[in-house]
Amino acid sequence: MSESAGSSVAGMTVAAAFAGMRSVTPVVFRAGCPDCRGRFELAASALRLAIGASSRTTFYSFTCPECGAAVRKPAGERIVELLTGGGVRTLRLHSTV
Repeated sequence: MSESAGSSVAGMTVAAAFAGMRSVTPVVFRAGCPDCRGRFELAASALRLAIGASSRTTFYSFTCPECGAAVRKPAGERIVELLTGGGVRTLRLHSTV
């Protein structure tokens, strides 16, 4: 189903609905490196989220932009919600049992 610029729902056109929108600000996440203790902001594209069957197998990871260390941190429910909502690429891990 596609909407044309002239389509209307309840008297509002698509063009009117989007008229006030401007560019979207990219989402950034604050993070820290346990190796060098650096604090920085990362774009969603710099993070990866892995969702496993348990809290031990659910984590996010990134490469520290200051020292180059590979960082892996646990991700609870709230972190998973924030990262997925912010556009972080997600990998679902499946059990082989």
